[in-house]
Amino acid sequence: MSIPLTDRAQIDPAERQRLAHEVAEQRTLGDVLEWGLAQKPVRRVEEIVTQDEYTHDVLVPLAPPLYLVYDVS
Repeated sequence: MSIPLTDRAQIDPAERQRLAHEVAEQRTLGDVLEWGLAQKPVRRVEEIVTQDEYTHDVLVPLAPPLYLVYDVS
C-alpha cells in the first residue's frame, strides 16, 4: 500500500511528483524520521499537534512556508 500525498499548497507539479514518490513508502513515524535525517538539509519534526487521544498531526518543514503534515494514530 502506497501512502498518498495530498497537495493543498498547489506546489510545482515536478516537486509534487518527487515528494509523492518519497513519502509513498513512509508507513511509520520511524520511516518519516529516517527519511528526514537523510535529507540535505536535515528535516526534523518541528511540531506534533494533538487532535485527540489517538490522533496527532506531525509537522515536518520543507521550504518556508511549506510543511509535510502526517496524520498519525
